[in-house]
Amino acid sequence: MIKKRFKKLTSCVMAGSIITSLIGPTNVFAQDMNQNVQAITNSENQAQVKVKERTSVHDPSIVKDGDTYYVFGSHIEAAKSTDLQNWTKFTNNYTTPNNVLFGDLSKNLAGSFAWAGENDSDSKGGFSVWAPNVFWNADYVNDNGTKGAYMIYYCTSSTYKRSAIGYAVSQNIEGPYTYVDTIMYSGFTTGDSYDTGSKINTNYLNTNIKELIDNGTLTGSNSKWFTSNGAYNTSYSPNAIDPELFYDSEGTLWMTYGSWSGGVYILKVDKSTGKVIYPGKDENSDSGNITDRYFGTRISGGYTKSGEGAKVVYDKETGYYYLYVSYAGLAAKGGYNIRLFRSKSSEGPYLDAAGNNAVLPGNVDNAYSGIKLIGNYKFDCLDVGYKAAGHNSSFIDSDGQMYLVYHTRFNNGTEEHQVRVHQMFINEEGWPVVAPYEYSGDKISEDGYSKDEVVGYYQFINHGNSNSSAMIDTLNVELKEDYTVSGDVSGTWSMKDDSYFMNVTIDGVTYKGVFFKQQDESKYVSKVMTFTALGSNNECIWGSKLELKDSEAVQYAGNDLEAKIPSSTKSDITLPTVGAYNTTISWYSSNPSVLDSEGVISRTANDEIITLTAKISKGESVYNKTFNVVVKGKLEKIDLEPTYKYDFDTLNESNEVLNSGIKDGSTILVGSASILDDKNRGKVLSISNEKGAIKENYLALPSDTFSGIINKGYTIGMWVNVDTTDPNYFEHSVLFEGNGGGQDKYPVTRISANLFSRINSNGAWADATEISKPLKANTWQYVTYTVNSEGIAVYVDGDEVGSAKGNLTACFADDFLSNMTDVRVGSGNIWGDADISSAKFDNVSVYDTALTDQQVEALYNEEVSSKPEEPSNPSEGNGISFNYKVDEAWENYVKSTVKLTNTSDKTISNWALKADFDGEITQIWNASIASHDGNSYIIKNSGWPQDITTGAAVEFGFIASYEGEKAPEITKYSIVSSEQRVEDDQYKVDFSKSSEWDNGFNGELVINNNGNTPIENWVIEFDYKDTIESIWNAEIVSHKGDHYVIKGKSHNANIKAENSVSFGFEGVPIEGGKSTEVPENYSLSEVTY
Repeated sequence: MIKKRFKKLTSCVMAGSIITSLIGPTNVFAQDMNQNVQAITNSENQAQVKVKERTSVHDPSIVKDGDTYYVFGSHIEAAKSTDLQNWTKFTNNYTTPNNVLFGDLSKNLAGSFAWAGENDSDSKGGFSVWAPNVFWNADYVNDNGTKGAYMIYYCTSSTYKRSAIGYAVSQNIEGPYTYVDTIMYSGFTTGDSYDTGSKINTNYLNTNIKELIDNGTLTGSNSKWFTSNGAYNTSYSPNAIDPELFYDSEGTLWMTYGSWSGGVYILKVDKSTGKVIYPGKDENSDSGNITDRYFGTRISGGYTKSGEGAKVVYDKETGYYYLYVSYAGLAAKGGYNIRLFRSKSSEGPYLDAAGNNAVLPGNVDNAYSGIKLIGNYKFDCLDVGYKAAGHNSSFIDSDGQMYLVYHTRFNNGTEEHQVRVHQMFINEEGWPVVAPYEYSGDKISEDGYSKDEVVGYYQFINHGNSNSSAMIDTLNVELKEDYTVSGDVSGTWSMKDDSYFMNVTIDGVTYKGVFFKQQDESKYVSKVMTFTALGSNNECIWGSKLELKDSEAVQYAGNDLEAKIPSSTKSDITLPTVGAYNTTISWYSSNPSVLDSEGVISRTANDEIITLTAKISKGESVYNKTFNVVVKGKLEKIDLEPTYKYDFDTLNESNEVLNSGIKDGSTILVGSASILDDKNRGKVLSISNEKGAIKENYLALPSDTFSGIINKGYTIGMWVNVDTTDPNYFEHSVLFEGNGGGQDKYPVTRISANLFSRINSNGAWADATEISKPLKANTWQYVTYTVNSEGIAVYVDGDEVGSAKGNLTACFADDFLSNMTDVRVGSGNIWGDADISSAKFDNVSVYDTALTDQQVEALYNEEVSSKPEEPSNPSEGNGISFNYKVDEAWENYVKSTVKLTNTSDKTISNWALKADFDGEITQIWNASIASHDGNSYIIKNSGWPQDITTGAAVEFGFIASYEGEKAPEITKYSIVSSEQRVEDDQYKVDFSKSSEWDNGFNGELVINNNGNTPIENWVIEFDYKDTIESIWNAEIVSHKGDHYVIKGKSHNANIKAENSVSFGFEGVPIEGGKSTEVPENYSLSEVTY
């Protein structure tokens, strides 16, 4: 069972002592220790470990030369070590001339800089040379005919997509290296074009592709490289960065590369020249690992999803190739994390522990793809937590020990980063698991450890699957003598005699790994028992053993409670009676009528500060810990009228949306912004934009929206439903910009749906960008922004999720905000922002005062109670068997499983379930929330599987919170997916032939979605006299006479608004010879809810 945590631990306990550490930049990180804890530390007199010499090399790639280890990284930084613990930097960054690695940098790498990376676009005024890989190639033929050279493969980059990969050689691993060639380009276009701030013509004929076509290596360009308007297709094509090379079991040399965009690709490399070997032709495979004539074979990612820094390591002992990829954003708040896959073939497919291909099946969430090795975590021996570990390297040393090498940031509010090295061990199923603490010279016991050594209390971390930037909760568990696990999680454990192998089973998932006694990361000599294991759910767990006296245990339990008792609450809280280390806890309240000793609250109209006292006991030791908890006041009504409110129910003849607020003023739909009927909310505003759109499609509010706003501030409230899965989504959110800029851009006010909130007016500013609860994709939620002279606050469904304090008095002086006359919903074009990609809005309201948090909650409750009636669906409730099971319940949380069985005689296509559930689903797997309004949910398939055949079943699970004493049930459930014909004006079909030969040809059909909503689970019918012999990227449902019925594959079953899908086929002319037939009488349908 998993128990809810609220805050992070602050104590530091290890091996009988509560101690501080020197992890991270030791001279700048502040200690956070209370006096009692410090006194215990000072009484122990433990020997201290030697402080390690750290290095900051971003994207480290490791190589061993003799007895020396080297890490080479981005920005031409590198360091060396003889023990993998202490590092010395020997490079001089972008210094030129006399650059340590490249000499005259600008001149030497001019061949790559001609495309990207020098004084160009986002590298203006400098260079961008990233993520090199260095190795010794004994087969390389030098200019003088000798063999053998150190080779450095690097990338230069100017935008998120325009990059180049080149290589250089040297006879000295520390350089300097001499440029040889540039072998891979990305970000090119079909015709002449120039990126912002660039003089480089991105026409693909300005890359090496022209030479490859001229010499016959390529037959021509691939149309998939480009979008319909000739831009670079980042959904298919990779960003040419992060090259890494490796030898396979046969000695063949390979290069992996790529980032986000179209994914990670692999190519063979000619060992004698260092040049990659281009496939020269395109191929599809059943695994989804397509091969492109130029880019190579895709082995991971795609569809613009995160994934970079790929590394493949071959282990001759297991026979596996291990693929590492980093997901999410590399910043401290970006959620960067390392994923692991494996394959028996160098070209893949690479699979994770759950059997998922590293190549995504479509534009889906990648969080559950890949074993997540390391998240954002903190053991108590660390003075500060680790964040954003990623872009790793890995290698197997000459003694057979495997290591993981990566850069990491820290939970200290900065972007500082350092290199870390951890040992890795192969578990019983052939998967590498990562030691919880960094390498300090310890060796694992080949004979294992005794039961007495491993039984006891552990700090426990489950790295999970999320790409979130939040710190992971540090829990407490006990491995008991009877092989059970208790504490914050419960289950069983086992160990293998005469071996370090171990297993832990939690929630039905068995995690397989090893015990390992190693030095922790405190500043003292402290060898502790640890365990590391991974499960078939792609999650990794770590444990670090604690051994405490009773007097230490009660203090530790008291500090541990800080992570469980909230500082404020609107609902009952759980007050545990058993604490960490099996301590006993009794509770006392200063005002039981508001918050009693069992955690039950009775809210009043005003905030009430209650003091809770925990009496913690173990043996003869007693420790009292107090907590101040604010029980939030509650208002029944907001008792305020908005100045403007737009519910989109009424438009006049001038395309204006009428206002129901107390001021006069309508709003105007601009561009393709439109009103549509939503299944949950009736008539709503819909805005969709192509990537990079600026002031094209939005809702224009009255120019006097902010006139007369004074120190009491203002509030924006609205229902939003944003597609956070859209490739063009980013968190640009709300900006109240009142300053003039002289660029025909300022002042501007952007009202959007992505939670970040900023104001910048009259010399005062504030940014609320620390958001604790992100928006859910494609779900109706009520977002509120309040701004006054003291700062900004952001709310979702009545709960604060972010704020920024600051003196904003100047913003409101002299009616300064009346300068904000350009007020747009869904649009903004400064600070690098653009119009929102895909979102819906309803009940957009403006108040001329900053609402209190009680008023915001009351406003939300009023909005929920007044929601519009939902339209009925005639297909609901047919042919489905429903089973709902609560697997676990703790505090006010449930973990549940839903099983849907198709009892009809027809396949349920693109299944979607509508149900009422009086709880808040916080996590869901094997499905996704399509919409959520109040207690009404629509939950739909995640794409695998999308259909339920007759007699088949699908299962999905979720974790949900709830209020009250009894866990809620699912009621009023029904299947709401049904087949609907797509209107003729909503789509267009293009037919073409790419090649012909005697009695055969290749044909292609492109289905273009001309509408502003997706076409889901498409099926197309047409008449065609020629015979379709074989088909790809689709499947034939039926063929009778000249009539074909064809549907999409799982990866292309849905067509996004204003996008297209295509499928190809091999055809045979009906009468032999050249075909003149074309498909006719197209009819397109979809299955949606």
